[in-house]
Amino acid sequence: MTTIAHQVAQALIDIHAVSLSPNNPFTWASGLRSPIYCDNRLTIGYPKVRKLIASNLAAAIKAQFPDVKVIGGTATAGIPHAAWVAAELDLPMVYIRSKPKDHGQGRQIEGPFKAGQKLVLIDDLISTGGSVLQAAAAAQKEGAEVLGIFGIFSYELAASQQNFATANLPLTTLSNFSALLAVEEAADNLTPEQATSLNEWRQDPQAWSDAH
Repeated sequence: MTTIAHQVAQALIDIHAVSLSPNNPFTWASGLRSPIYCDNRLTIGYPKVRKLIASNLAAAIKAQFPDVKVIGGTATAGIPHAAWVAAELDLPMVYIRSKPKDHGQGRQIEGPFKAGQKLVLIDDLISTGGSVLQAAAAAQKEGAEVLGIFGIFSYELAASQQNFATANLPLTTLSNFSALLAVEEAADNLTPEQATSLNEWRQDPQAWSDAH
């Protein structure tokens, strides 16, 4: 049976938003070498894919947090998806900057927002969770009740699990590293050795990077 996680993983593969290359690793901006690269910004250019994402994010949010009052997006990649989800749920939408503006009113949260509102945050990609958790902390500082965080794809790194647990915030993503591997293995796009290497990366990205 094909799950939503597998459908979204396949969609990301089809539009080349996610790529696996265990034999010729990518270099991330941090300098870390990785067998996977994910650019979910590409999803905004594909109507069927973005509708798949928006409808399933909206359904998950409605099921888990029916009392949510506002949808928040992280700047910049989470903004379009938050807008589409807010439209699906007929809710207000705001977005949260990485830091307050250094001019004007110095806002970090843009859009109609009142302290005490129940808010759900949307980001496009979860690696360690650092940036979206900073956005959540900024929203909480302004008085938001952050119910949870939603994303399109997670690398399922141990660091992210620890960070979300520490922040005491639930995370839900439509797809993840495990689903991606399952799709690629089912299509015979990975050898057993490559699959093993990919799982070793997920368990310890730094050690894998150092070895490659």
